[in-house]
Amino acid sequence: MAGRIRDVDIALVRERSPIADVIGEHIQLRNAGGGNLKGLCPFHDEKSPSFNVTPERGMYFCFGCGEGGDVITFVEKIEHLSFHESVERLAQRAGIQLQYEQGGYVPKRDQGERARLLEAHRVAAEFYVERLFAPEAAPGRRFLSERGFERADAELFGVGYAPNEWEALTRHLLGKGFTAQEIVKGGLAKEGRRGPMDRFRGRLMWPIRDATGDVIGFGARKLLDTDEGPKYLNTPESPLYKKSQVLYGIDLAKREISKRSQAVIVEGYTDVMACHLAGVPTAVATCGTSFGEEHIKMLRRFLLDQSSTTGEVIFTFDGDAAGQKAALRAFADEQKFVTQTYVAVQADGLDPCDLRVKQGDAAVRDLVASREPLFQFAIRSTISRYDLRTNEGKIAALDAAAPIVAGIKDSGLRKRYAIDLDRWLGFMDERFVIQRIAEVGGAQAGRPRRAPKAAPIDPHVRVEGELLKLAVQRPALLGPRFDALESRAFTTPDHVTVHTVIAAAGGTSAGGHGGRQWVDRLIEHAPDEVARGLITRFAVEPIQADAEIEQRYGAAMLAAIEAVSVDRAISQVKTRMQRLNPVEEQAEYNKLFGELVALEQQRRVLRDRAAGS
Repeated sequence: MAGRIRDVDIALVRERSPIADVIGEHIQLRNAGGGNLKGLCPFHDEKSPSFNVTPERGMYFCFGCGEGGDVITFVEKIEHLSFHESVERLAQRAGIQLQYEQGGYVPKRDQGERARLLEAHRVAAEFYVERLFAPEAAPGRRFLSERGFERADAELFGVGYAPNEWEALTRHLLGKGFTAQEIVKGGLAKEGRRGPMDRFRGRLMWPIRDATGDVIGFGARKLLDTDEGPKYLNTPESPLYKKSQVLYGIDLAKREISKRSQAVIVEGYTDVMACHLAGVPTAVATCGTSFGEEHIKMLRRFLLDQSSTTGEVIFTFDGDAAGQKAALRAFADEQKFVTQTYVAVQADGLDPCDLRVKQGDAAVRDLVASREPLFQFAIRSTISRYDLRTNEGKIAALDAAAPIVAGIKDSGLRKRYAIDLDRWLGFMDERFVIQRIAEVGGAQAGRPRRAPKAAPIDPHVRVEGELLKLAVQRPALLGPRFDALESRAFTTPDHVTVHTVIAAAGGTSAGGHGGRQWVDRLIEHAPDEVARGLITRFAVEPIQADAEIEQRYGAAMLAAIEAVSVDRAISQVKTRMQRLNPVEEQAEYNKLFGELVALEQQRRVLRDRAAGS
């Protein structure tokens, strides 16, 4: 893959991608006053619109679920793409030719190379599809038919056939203007003694697409007895294809995964097809590798897996020993999902494809519906290896299962499984089992995720929020007086965070008239995701004043905050005066009294200004 996209190009993509237009392609927006737009949030169900868009600053924020960001973030979330893919999608929409960097300057041809390789894969996919209905592809058609797939099913998934020839695809691609180097680099051919030769020959072909729908590789199934290769052969690692980052079927499943908050992980291409056709359109499969960290990251985007535990990741495995072993391997990654993780194992060992052939579509749906929590499966599979008719076997099973239970991060869930383990082993002594788990596993509860705080109702806190919104949206109205405030002038952690970010970005004096550039600068100086979310929220949330009085409103908010600082100073002076003897320490006492009079006069002025709001 080409390197990172140049920052100047990313900025150009943002500039030429009006956020109201992009979001307006997905939801209906209406005028909310003050230059803002409002609509129903596409990221959670709601009856009253709480999704706000501020075109002036190129930001959006939902006050219902907390989702927010800029136009690139929106495309990431709504299309389930990475940042890189989102920028490319918007660039294509805006007609922008991107340039890439990798450690330094990389010529513009690198982006052209990626586009060329993608086009070569598109042409190859069409070539394979056309050949599926040639006489020589009869074994491939028979393979599909025996597994319950019709011609329309093959067309839906783009299944094709690679001719059993040395250079059939290579000649076709060369004839379309692609170079031998491009064909080899993309993994469609490999170098032979007399030049490039087809990588896939005499095989049934499945195009593997990324989340955007582009073909980036192929999975090939052996059909001929004379083929000495493996049963399944996949595209090798290439600039397009990274097997640890690919899920077959994700292009078809991503919207249903998001809609249903469910992902079903199966083992093969035909299993994905069978599930989708049987009414389980959330099925995906890994491609020539085990389910791993990168796959988790991908699915979390589609599941919107952030703070809810209502979603489901369901692993389906064969019922044999190898399938159970695969399920237990998945246990190690389970807690990287916030969603609930399950296992669905067919007792007779049938995979979803065979199950559909022998028992019909309903059986596939029933398999998924009969899912078992992964923790439960892991524990019960472990203790099933021991003789539970003896005390020795029970203790051995308990000690084997204890690390699994101890490793459950949720303390409540950990306790419930400890109680279940006691019941499954037949001890009927919960305290003994819980103690044994603690001894063997050294259980340690995981930390809960930070929950969003409810909006404060304290009047002073409201004033702080209004002042910070002005600093983010209208910095020129505040200037040096705001920049002179210390963080301790603000009372809530969120407000202190926003003030600190503004100071780090150079203060409101560096913000000019605000707008997108100022907000982008603030987000760049935000230290973490929480701070970036706060800046986004304050950039979008409407100011509680009409535009024509914003300057007086800002002065009033400033005065109110400054008055609190003066109150604090008055309290400190009074405390010092109380410690003095007015007769013996008259000079110091008179000095402090003069400071007190001046501070009280300043407080009256500030309160008068604040009252003018």
